Amino acid sequence: MRADDARDDAPCVLVTTAYLQPGGEVDQLLRDAGFRTLFARPADRDGAGEQDGADVRSLRSAVARAAAVGIVAGTDPFTADVLAASPGLRVVGRCGAGYDNVDVAAAARLGIAVTHSPGANRIAVAEHVLGLLVGCARGIPQSVADVRAGGWSAPSGRELAGATLGVVGLGSIGRTVARLGLAIGMRVVGHDPLPDRAFLAETGVAALSLDGVLSEADFVTLHLALDASTRHLIDGAALRRMRPGAYLINTARGGVVDEQALADALAEGRLAGAALDVTEREPLPPDSPLRAFDNVLVTGHIAGATAEARSRSSLMAARQVLDVLAGRTPEHLVGPGAVASRAGVR
Repeated sequence: MRADDARDDAPCVLVTTAYLQPGGEVDQLLRDAGFRTLFARPADRDGAGEQDGADVRSLRSAVARAAAVGIVAGTDPFTADVLAASPGLRVVGRCGAGYDNVDVAAAARLGIAVTHSPGANRIAVAEHVLGLLVGCARGIPQSVADVRAGGWSAPSGRELAGATLGVVGLGSIGRTVARLGLAIGMRVVGHDPLPDRAFLAETGVAALSLDGVLSEADFVTLHLALDASTRHLIDGAALRRMRPGAYLINTARGGVVDEQALADALAEGRLAGAALDVTEREPLPPDSPLRAFDNVLVTGHIAGATAEARSRSSLMAARQVLDVLAGRTPEHLVGPGAVASRAGVR
């Protein structure tokens, strides 16, 4: 079926991912499969982005209005109330590796499958980490700001070659970051509860405890999912275990870092600086204590935001939505044992 042939009474797949557009490749894929599509991205929804409660209400309204059987989802808050808004909803496909914005337990109770797209943005995120490493080591953002303000100072930076990179979380992205570190001459150590032994043997990356990584690394980069075990994993005690003059880089999830503890460590001069692509609240609130520090680089959750990564991620998500709706088991199902019969997954 051609995209423009989808019947008005065909089942609807709701698309909430902010960067996807009507007429794009995901829209074409879904409509070619015989589904209607409705785009209800945050910018399109009344009240979305005003405050957390308004965003949830606007999202729930969009899900209910669409009577969606499937959702290609961005970072919207898919609470139990939102998931229950369409009685026929069978699957939520996340564009991205993380799914902490989806109430997976509620989805399981409702028989809604949840999928994600791990690995699709690993190159983009790893390259962004490399950019943040260089930015921190050489003070590039500060120098740009100084020149723009009329200055021409030339403080000494430091070379990455020979420095120790600590990678916390050696999944797909963490391993790619480690390889980039090795390629520019860094010594790389890592921590992961279930490390890939073949990767360690091939690369020579040393597997250490979390405390070992924090105490040895000149640059610590975080690549962890956010759950109860990792929330505020990098707290005041962890920051005190880092080497004096080290840098912290977080492109994982904001909640992994206790931001007040980080601000305290920076104020006390224990760390040389930090680079964050994710924060506990996004956008970063105007009253965040991190705004007071010139040696904190914050980017707006763009690590995975390349055209190539977004295409891979969104197509992977859409294909998995179609798999579930066709009764097939998707490649990256979250909690497959918890999916009830309503999801129709074999």
